Amino acid sequence: MSRPHFTPLVERLPATIPFVSPEQQQRALGRPFSARLGANENVFGPSPRALAAMAQALPECWMYADAEHRELREALAAKHGVPFENIIVGEGVDGLLGLLARVLVSEGTPVVTSNGAYPTFNYHVASFGGRLVKVPYRDDHEDPDALLAAAAREAAPLVYIANPDNPMGTWWPASKMQAMIAAMPSDSVLCLDEAYIEFAPEGTAPEIDPEDPRVVRMRTFSKAYGMAGMRVGYAIATKRMIAAFNKVKNHFGMNRIGLVGAAASLADADWIPQIRARVEAARGRIGEIAEKNGLSALPSATNFVAVDCGRDGDFAKAVLSALIERGVFVRMPFVEPENRCIRVSAGTPEMLDAFETALPQALAEAAAALESAEA
Repeated sequence: MSRPHFTPLVERLPATIPFVSPEQQQRALGRPFSARLGANENVFGPSPRALAAMAQALPECWMYADAEHRELREALAAKHGVPFENIIVGEGVDGLLGLLARVLVSEGTPVVTSNGAYPTFNYHVASFGGRLVKVPYRDDHEDPDALLAAAAREAAPLVYIANPDNPMGTWWPASKMQAMIAAMPSDSVLCLDEAYIEFAPEGTAPEIDPEDPRVVRMRTFSKAYGMAGMRVGYAIATKRMIAAFNKVKNHFGMNRIGLVGAAASLADADWIPQIRARVEAARGRIGEIAEKNGLSALPSATNFVAVDCGRDGDFAKAVLSALIERGVFVRMPFVEPENRCIRVSAGTPEMLDAFETALPQALAEAAAALESAEA
């Protein structure tokens, strides 16, 4: 029996997901992680005001969410000083990336990104038959000039950049992003993923006219707002782009409780500065732990730190595996030379204690394993 007959595109796609979840790894280990430091979640959690609002709204979970997400869109419009018609809410940045690919990508469409950049974007492009055109990082930064050159060469309708960047944590100032937007080729759209922007220094986020057709700005409540499990993100774009999204989006796909929490988060002006301070302290601690073990930490404008293990990707992978065996969940970049690093999320003091204990053991085990393999 060969039913059903899948489309040729589905038949040729690999069976894959962008990330192996920590839960899947815990099942393989047979025990929970003592330090969950790999998914860049905000371990400090949501605003108390958001938690209270979600708890109060929980009895209403029998109702679907407002398909227009009007309350949250109006709150976001007030925050950003743009019309609410220029805002769409979706299932995190991941869900919005899927909508963007759906409205701009078809079989064979060239799409430009960086080699080793956020893999979920690549996943969505591939799912619509797009052809990924990748440029290398430069000095552990995304390379706007190379991305622009590839877009012009390929006549690509879509270009992706994250600022600050995942997986390296590096960033460009607003002036560089504004120059990139101004230089976008005719008929090309820049997807500016700002998932980590609340952690970045002042002067990182560019001023953007919401009716500028050259750029779609994406943000999330998963990182600084501590609501990754609620899956709430948003995009700011032209009304024409928002109308296109609305043609293909899942209008009842949002979590009603998550929408309430997101709106309450915006009303709590004191929470994000507290989170920034905790993340900054955790980044400093990660840097100290790295230095104590003869490693170096890259500067970061995110809630994670890329730690340079000082050798190649095989060594970093061995360190990562040894940490996981010791109950410390971390991740690493996929592509060299960035894969010489492991990526450690900003954690609680207790989580970072576990990382500090496990890292020297993991480094010793990795070094011994590679020396044995080379003998």
